[in-house]
Amino acid sequence: MSEQRTRPVVYAVWLIIASVVGWFAAFQLTVEKFVLLEQPDAALGCDLSAFIQCGKNLSSWQGEVFGFPNPLLGLTGWMAPLVVGVALLAGARFPRWFWALFGAGITFAFGFVCWLISQSIYDLVVLCPWCMATWAVTIPTFFATMLHLTRNGTFTRSEKVQERAERLMAWVPLATVLAYAVIVLMAQFKGIDFIGEMARILF
Repeated sequence: MSEQRTRPVVYAVWLIIASVVGWFAAFQLTVEKFVLLEQPDAALGCDLSAFIQCGKNLSSWQGEVFGFPNPLLGLTGWMAPLVVGVALLAGARFPRWFWALFGAGITFAFGFVCWLISQSIYDLVVLCPWCMATWAVTIPTFFATMLHLTRNGTFTRSEKVQERAERLMAWVPLATVLAYAVIVLMAQFKGIDFIGEMARILF
């Protein structure tokens, strides 16, 4: 199903919602990072317990993998899906190369988030509330984007495959819940004490 034949309204609205949530989470983390830089021993507003907090993540090397705080990636990166979502609602159409680049960016974000999840659970042994908000919107955004790039002809010209991707879009929420469940199981196998609290937050 080509993009010329249909306007992906639901996908566009989701991109906007996800971008707002993701950007706000990145903004909050950036503010908390400023607080830590000024007062290293400060109690952050997102530090709910020894296991649910932002401070440990922000102070770790994982919190600035590229030489600057990770939240800055979110502040800039979430602008792309926001602009794309608004443009799609306005009726804009993009060429295949644009969608390929956009898909590459979303894939990078998804891979980076998966790595951060593993680091939080297995290395830092702590969960950051604002980080989890980012995970919560990045995962379904990746699923939806991959299916959208399939149905709009970026990945394939086969109309059968495009139509199948269109039908699979309805399963993105379920796939997302299953992904959340995998994260919960990862924490459970690690034996983290806050598994119950994590499940409550995610579900």
